[in-house]
Amino acid sequence: MQFGRTFEEFEVGAVYKHWPGKTVTEYDDHLFCLLTMNHHPLHMDSNYAESTTDFGKNVVVGNYIYSLLLGMSVPDVSGKAIANLEVESLKHIAPTFHGDTIYGETTVLDKTPSKSKNDRGIVYVETKGYKQDGTVVCVFRRKVMVPTETYIKERGGEQPGRPTPAK
Repeated sequence: MQFGRTFEEFEVGAVYKHWPGKTVTEYDDHLFCLLTMNHHPLHMDSNYAESTTDFGKNVVVGNYIYSLLLGMSVPDVSGKAIANLEVESLKHIAPTFHGDTIYGETTVLDKTPSKSKNDRGIVYVETKGYKQDGTVVCVFRRKVMVPTETYIKERGGEQPGRPTPAK
């Protein structure tokens, strides 16, 4: 399985469809709320959500959906990254509910060699997340600093920190 790409492997216009999707459970949503101290009743209190909101049920925390999509994109986009430099924009387009399955895809918008170091470059991507019915729920754009093939070779290859099994 490929885990990220070098600068040379990115092509402007390429689309990476992230697989598999993830079905969001109530547990996932509540755990994320607890870990991040987001105790808004829209996410945590089904009675509140059913009786006082336009949705009539709990809505999954948008930043969980963003984090999920970011994680889904790692094998295709940032698995070799030196750094995530910027999240330029983040838009929550439609709500996600418990039981929805999220899928993602990333489009390469641009790539630029580094101006300060010739062993890396900046890749500009847009990731879209959508539900099982095709509804787009989240879109974000980010810039990722990725290594060149030279950078990888000079540091010991694809997995320099991986131990060698004893014989």
